[in-house]
Amino acid sequence: MFESLSDKFSGVIGDLGKRGTLTEADVAEAMREVRLAMLEADVALPVVKDFVNKVKERSVGAEVLESISPGQAVAKIVNDALIDALGGAGAVPLNLNAAPPVPILMVGLQGSGKTTTSGKIALRLATRERKKVLLASLDTQRPAAQLQLQQLAERAKVASLPIIAGQTPVEIANRAMETARREGYDVVILDTAGRLSIDEALMDEVRQIRDVTHPAETLLVVDAMTGQDAVNTAKLFNEAVGVSGVVMTRMDGDARGGAALSMRAITGAPIKLTGSGEKLDALEEFHPERVAGRILGLGDIAGLVEKAADTLDQEEGERLAKKMMAGKFDLDDYVSQIKQIQKMGSISGILGMLPGMGKMKDMVDEKKLDTTIFKKHQAIISSMTKAERKTPDIIKASRKKRIAAGSGTTVQEVNKLLKQFDDMSTMMKRVNKLGLKGLMRQASALMSGGGMPGGPGGFPGGPGGRPPFG
Repeated sequence: MFESLSDKFSGVIGDLGKRGTLTEADVAEAMREVRLAMLEADVALPVVKDFVNKVKERSVGAEVLESISPGQAVAKIVNDALIDALGGAGAVPLNLNAAPPVPILMVGLQGSGKTTTSGKIALRLATRERKKVLLASLDTQRPAAQLQLQQLAERAKVASLPIIAGQTPVEIANRAMETARREGYDVVILDTAGRLSIDEALMDEVRQIRDVTHPAETLLVVDAMTGQDAVNTAKLFNEAVGVSGVVMTRMDGDARGGAALSMRAITGAPIKLTGSGEKLDALEEFHPERVAGRILGLGDIAGLVEKAADTLDQEEGERLAKKMMAGKFDLDDYVSQIKQIQKMGSISGILGMLPGMGKMKDMVDEKKLDTTIFKKHQAIISSMTKAERKTPDIIKASRKKRIAAGSGTTVQEVNKLLKQFDDMSTMMKRVNKLGLKGLMRQASALMSGGGMPGGPGGFPGGPGGRPPFG
């Protein structure tokens, strides 16, 4: 989403980093580029002005202009200003500090992803917070809207309020709260109706629901792909009914990113969550410092670690690690490892979360990488017998021809896979034999030019070296 903005910012900061010293003219020129980049990204004009003024003011101080590395000093200032523009460091959690059942009111325009987001939040609260959640659709305008939420509730394995035809949204809201109190629910998510555009009838309906339920959170769902319109929508909803937080959907799209940068400054409401994709688990907390890091090409290691913790099977990972360390890793285990990696999402998405890898992910042909390497390897291994997967050494010429024919690949591709696997197995056996500390000692000796520890070139038992096994 922030690709274009990231490219421009990285270019500006990279140019500043190449200069030995900085002048005020250098900073002014850089800020002109930043201003244009932000306007192109559809950032609101007042936000652009405030951002540029902040950076310029801090960058022309003596400590920057006389700094040993002024480019890095300006990068730090730009990073801090970006974090401020996005709402300040740290995610703003959902407010559940109220007597249960805690009402969460979902508002937004039709088509913003409000109903799907309601299901995502329900799943998140049920699995992460261990909350007993009730979903209730108050949308009597859109055909099958209540049925859609009921189906989402089933997928999320949470309860949904039974549908009673003919009730008004306010009546449904009252029934939802009564049911939640009677049946001991912790949270009630109230999914209101949307409109194609903001009108007074919509606002009146939302105000009435708000007044009878007294929500702890009023979450506005906006589509990041609509750019500045998303900010205008948030502003109008905030003025009319009051918004405690924003959920931005379609953050995986190719929008220019201006809405995210403008939202807090224009509305005063923090972005609390972001959605990317239709899957119910595709919902994340919004961390301004992580987004700023990704815009500036600094990566998001914390986000990557969290993603791994959420998606990877820890028991399977530990099982694979033990087998690898014991040198008993087979091709079935290799397929399991591939599946673990695929759970993390696209390779380019993972690269984007690593520091300094923003440019490299542009060079990755995602389609080619996924189909040619991972899927091809899975196809080849699937064409092997159980014995071949357990003991790849038995795979000779005739077997290779059969495997290639069965997987729609060539003998050369089968050979390549077997060679890669053999290299991996050799390395694992070496780790197992030396132990991790021994391997680190070898690596350290090689890097320092001393060869392997122990003798000439470091081999144990050689002249001047340690005795064997010593």
